[in-house]
Amino acid sequence: QVQLVESGGGAVQPGGSLTLSCTASGSPFSINEMGWYRQAPGKQRELVAAKTSDGVTNYADSVKGRFTLVRGNAVNTIYLQMHNLKPEDTAVYYCSAVLQADVSDSFLRYWGQGTRVTVSS
Repeated sequence: QVQLVESGGGAVQPGGSLTLSCTASGSPFSINEMGWYRQAPGKQRELVAAKTSDGVTNYADSVKGRFTLVRGNAVNTIYLQMHNLKPEDTAVYYCSAVLQADVSDSFLRYWGQGTRVTVSS
């Protein structure tokens, strides 16, 4: 069974850094897109950064120049490197992937359980 396993959230002061990691376990057959979304209290879930299978990475304007999405050496793992964090980055961050679990399956969007990031002095 395919699952997205996240780690790396926590509390940090403004200007600090955190790295989130996400691994698609269960050996999915194919991954079309993998990235991170976030949801702040009282707000809708929004894209933070996502990388497609052909290597294109899209970032939210609010994180450009501060966040970097990196594909890991381990299979099916990505990292979100977050620098110069601001209080407005406080949210629950969700790993998401559009993937094909098995060769006979359709591409579906999967979500991780979420990891909380709190930026506060």
